[in-house]
Amino acid sequence: MDAAHIQIRRLTPTDGVLYREIRLEALRCNPEAYGSTFEAENALPLTWFADRLDVSDVFGAFDDSGLVGVAGLFIREGQKKAHKGLLWGIYVRPSSRKTGVGRRLVETVIDFASQRIELIQLAVVSDNQEARRFYLGLGFVEYGIEKNALKQGGHYYDEILMAKNIKRN
Repeated sequence: MDAAHIQIRRLTPTDGVLYREIRLEALRCNPEAYGSTFEAENALPLTWFADRLDVSDVFGAFDDSGLVGVAGLFIREGQKKAHKGLLWGIYVRPSSRKTGVGRRLVETVIDFASQRIELIQLAVVSDNQEARRFYLGLGFVEYGIEKNALKQGGHYYDEILMAKNIKRN
């Protein structure tokens, strides 16, 4: 697969079925990487996923086979925090990894965000070295660690906090 043939667009409520499917796959395959769980989101109705797409900025990467990756942006609320956003929910299907799809998705989110905010933050599980290198390669810097940020199956996971200044002059 060539990332140049990937189409990236913002998902809409009509993409609810596709989004639910890939979100549940992400939660099932990489439970340590997300704050939610497969069990919790699998119990939610399809309308919850469609509604989330209506009020969130979630982008999807599509190839001939369908939706192969997603990434979201949450812009903080409140006058003192509205200059920041959170990159969240990133997932690329295994068959599309190492093809540039993830890079294109995150670059799309950064471009979208640069018209709205000044700083993008994210958190990545500390022992996910591949993801950490990926974000460092996109210009994110590590600025902290949250100890025991997530607990999955009796195991605690620390998260590395990262940020990228995207303020346009």
